[in-house]
Amino acid sequence: MNRSLSRGLLLALALGLALPALAADDEVVAQLNARLNALDANPDLREQGAYERLQAVQAIARYADSKRSERDALLYVAQRRVEIAEVAAQNGAIGRQIDTLDRTRNDLLLEASRRETARARQEAERLRVQQQIQAEEAERLRQQAEAEAAAQAEQVQEVISTATSTQQAKLNAARQKDAALARQEAELVSGAKLPKSSFGADGAETFVLTPAMFQDGQGHADRGRQVRGAGACGLHGRHQGHQAAGGGLRRQTVGCRPLGGPADRADFRRRGQGPGHRRRRQGRQQDAGGRGHRGTVIFIKNQSFI
Repeated sequence: MNRSLSRGLLLALALGLALPALAADDEVVAQLNARLNALDANPDLREQGAYERLQAVQAIARYADSKRSERDALLYVAQRRVEIAEVAAQNGAIGRQIDTLDRTRNDLLLEASRRETARARQEAERLRVQQQIQAEEAERLRQQAEAEAAAQAEQVQEVISTATSTQQAKLNAARQKDAALARQEAELVSGAKLPKSSFGADGAETFVLTPAMFQDGQGHADRGRQVRGAGACGLHGRHQGHQAAGGGLRRQTVGCRPLGGPADRADFRRRGQGPGHRRRRQGRQQDAGGRGHRGTVIFIKNQSFI
């Protein structure tokens, strides 16, 4: 009986000594497992270092099932495996963050490039629009300058035309005045009224001789006075008449232009003409039937007959 009591006491003593050691081992195992569970609970570390976590779990299991003599070595291995699993998970998370940052950086660079391209395109469009506006403004100014130049040229032309018209009117008035004075002087010199006259646009005076002046039998003295009066007026003219069927000349027109005032009779030449006649006499001609008629007298001063 005493032997049984001593065996029981020894067993209880051994269990009492072993329980604290088992409790300490269980606490170490729990701490290591808690560290691995923390990695699994972290979403950033959950998928990183899976192989290292597996090695850490196996090391913890070997430590838990090891003999006392092997516990210290296996505990060291288990602790190192857990640390390696933590470092691997953190490195994986950091690498994933680096990849994410690289992708973000590339996206930002691409976006910056797109924005730069868009900005350059907008700047080019702005410059194009600005150049177009400048070109349109330059064209508008050119057209405006041309219009102003044309208007000024037209105004100058109008001024010149007005001045020319005014000067021409003054010149014509002066010529008409001179012609009127010369006419009066010629009428005083010849003692006869000159034929009616008219003035053209260039200021030239035209005498219209009536048909009666060239009828056969008209007094040579009357016509001579009118012709001498025209000669005294200093005129030259061009014969424009023709002979009528009755032997007389129809209406004769002598275009006259002042030549600078009265002139002597010696400055004029007298010509008579009529169709079909070759002989010229002073003051008379004979036609084919032998009838005489007065010739047309045209005074020309210092010029040949036209």
